[in-house]
Amino acid sequence: MALVTIGEEVKEYPVGTPFLEIARAYQHLYDNDILLVSINGKLRELKKKVKKDCVLTFLTGLDQPGIQTYQRSATFLLMKAFYDVVGADRIQEVTVDFSLGKGYYMKPEGDFCLNQQLIDQVKAKMKEYVKQRIPIEKRSVNTDEAVELFHKSRMYDKARLFRYRRVSRVNLYSLNGFEDYYYGYMVPDTGYLKYFDLILYDEGFILLLPQKENPKEIPVFQEEKSRKLFQVLKESVRWGKQLQVSHVGELNEQISMGNINQLILIQEALQEKKIAEIAASVGERRDKKFVMIAGPSSSGKTTFSHRLSIQLRAQGLVPHPIAVDDYFVNRTDSPKNPDGSYNYETLEALDVERFNRDMTELLAGKTVEMPRYNFKIGKREYKGDFLKLGKEDILVIEGIHCLNDKLSYALPTDSKFRIYVSALTQLNVDEHNRIPTTDCRLIRRMVRDARTRGTSARQTIEMWPAVRRGEEQYIFPFQESADVMFNSTTVYELAVLKQYAEPLLFGIPRDCQEYIEAKRLLKFLDYFLGINSEEIPSNSIVREFIGGSCFKV
Repeated sequence: MALVTIGEEVKEYPVGTPFLEIARAYQHLYDNDILLVSINGKLRELKKKVKKDCVLTFLTGLDQPGIQTYQRSATFLLMKAFYDVVGADRIQEVTVDFSLGKGYYMKPEGDFCLNQQLIDQVKAKMKEYVKQRIPIEKRSVNTDEAVELFHKSRMYDKARLFRYRRVSRVNLYSLNGFEDYYYGYMVPDTGYLKYFDLILYDEGFILLLPQKENPKEIPVFQEEKSRKLFQVLKESVRWGKQLQVSHVGELNEQISMGNINQLILIQEALQEKKIAEIAASVGERRDKKFVMIAGPSSSGKTTFSHRLSIQLRAQGLVPHPIAVDDYFVNRTDSPKNPDGSYNYETLEALDVERFNRDMTELLAGKTVEMPRYNFKIGKREYKGDFLKLGKEDILVIEGIHCLNDKLSYALPTDSKFRIYVSALTQLNVDEHNRIPTTDCRLIRRMVRDARTRGTSARQTIEMWPAVRRGEEQYIFPFQESADVMFNSTTVYELAVLKQYAEPLLFGIPRDCQEYIEAKRLLKFLDYFLGINSEEIPSNSIVREFIGGSCFKV
């Protein structure tokens, strides 16, 4: 027998009891399905069994690991249904390209016609499998066997990925004979996957899935809020194909073949070309005196603003980069979250009045002393940095609220050129395992803040949910108002960030709440072969996070 602690209760269970059986006994206490368990702080699938005394915690779709498990399992269900409806011999590939509008956009290729009739058939097949409650099985196989299996299934990116795995065995999931590999955990059976929708969109379709905020609700796809973002994401996919690096296995292949330096140069050239195009658009509109650059945390806004400034000079303008973060109120005056922590994401964390006064005076031709915020002591400082605008001068202003007119309420609307910058990861683990954009940004921030602000990886992970809530509230609603969008992610950067992030993540103690996320990120980074940073140009956006930038970032 084993003692299992659940909340305040301690119960005896026979060794070998499935956690699924225990979860069913407690399901009535939860409004949402129990999807995973945490055993002594380690995530486990419900099919795992009690081995010894343990502390057990149930996770539902309201928990991040829980909703990720649901979304991953629903993707597996979709793949099974799509292959069954279309036929494996007619499918070239079905790739999860990127996240869009609370779902995944996919553009399948093969000898078939993607239309509404086919989408309806796939959706009906998925619902049929949900009703059947088909078990999702897992088996461990030799890595070489997995490579051979996926070669036969024409899932070549999975086969390529496994060539660079250090472990000798991998776990494969099976659904009525359809086998696939997934990075992460699965629900016990298809009966859990009741909430989803498929909609035809552009050249592919979107799998809409519930989010953590409401695990029982299928979100509505709002095309008007995603049009510009979708085009940028499509461009990123084209870049990946142009570089012949769309998946981690392809990146590892380029690294092992000694081609990484050329890949870095091509990627940086593509970004520079895009920045030059944006600068040309600004240069054509001389009525614009304020370039407003917004984007979520760790999207590379600061380096982008400096690189854009150089290109603006080539257009005959005289740019002056300004960071809105320099207008933070002193830390002691910052608004707080309900738990007492400081809320740096809200607009009220900024001295909006002072910002508008300074910008208005600059526009009027006056000389203004510009502030600098000292993040280590939490205070705004003035050290004789004076600025006065000439005829060809233009202000390049970056900050998370720059697309929100409440930040720059005193400035004429027609004097602003709006740019949205985000790190939209074009690289995926393989065909069916996408890399969330938020993971790239979290790792970027972790590395940068440890280097520049003395913030531990544990602290960064702890504050990340609050950062994400702030983005949903203050940034994403304004992204479609941008005149242009820019993707700051480089296809090679996670192989670089790996060296900096891993020691920070290993420093997180096992007994703290952030350990589960740290372990997940470490497992994720293990897919990448590492590369050193010596060949990265000093003006690269990656330098903003790892150091060595030629800009003051």
